[in-house]
Amino acid sequence: MNDSAWMERMEGVPAMRYDRFEVLSFDCYGTLIDWEAGLLAALRPWAARTGARADGEELLAAFARCETAAQKAQPGAPYPTILESVLDAISRERGAPATAAERAAFGASVGDWPPFPDSARALAALGGKYRLCILSNVDRASFARSAARLGAAFDYVFTAQDIGAYKPDPRAFRFLADRLAAAGFARARVLHVAQSLYHDHEPARAAGFASVWIDRRRGKPGGAAPAARGAPDARFASLEDFAAAALAGRSPDFSNLDS
Repeated sequence: MNDSAWMERMEGVPAMRYDRFEVLSFDCYGTLIDWEAGLLAALRPWAARTGARADGEELLAAFARCETAAQKAQPGAPYPTILESVLDAISRERGAPATAAERAAFGASVGDWPPFPDSARALAALGGKYRLCILSNVDRASFARSAARLGAAFDYVFTAQDIGAYKPDPRAFRFLADRLAAAGFARARVLHVAQSLYHDHEPARAAGFASVWIDRRRGKPGGAAPAARGAPDARFASLEDFAAAALAGRSPDFSNLDS
């Protein structure tokens, strides 16, 4: 779907009523946690030791490609193992193999990745109205360290470790639907909030979930996720902007979709 067709579709649907949702399911890394800043910081020791030549965007693109391959090849592996495989692949591509210690440190780095500045405030505000849920491509131990940084009390936490697969595998959103249905929440009462079109918005739509795009890269292509043409129901530049709209009960400004 091209941008003009997307705009026509967005303008042709009724305004979203946020008060019809009871649960907000969040992607964490890229949406609540600044994983790109965290990834680049975690790659610096290897790059400094080896003199690997690549700018930040090149490394993020390599990460996107290698992480996708590793998750498809090892869907049941814990996320630290995935990260170790990713660094191994990136470093060998550049002829600068990482050491075992560097791979282990990279795998353990998730809890060091920083939250976006607005995440804690927005989550605290949203938690007063909605049940908060996590659907994340990590393991529970790694997420626990990130949750402490976010300072939020999540009602439900579903990780790739629980599911046995990584988004965008359809099993992730089936798991989300089944677990929330068992808790009494129909799919129509759940709104998925995420940054990645590839990992989240495409499979969310396929599974029948409404979704909101937190466009942390402000429309800039590339990054740590593969390119995709997801079709979220609304787009905001920050989580704080989304929270303001959701808590005010107003519909999003669809005019920003062509910016």
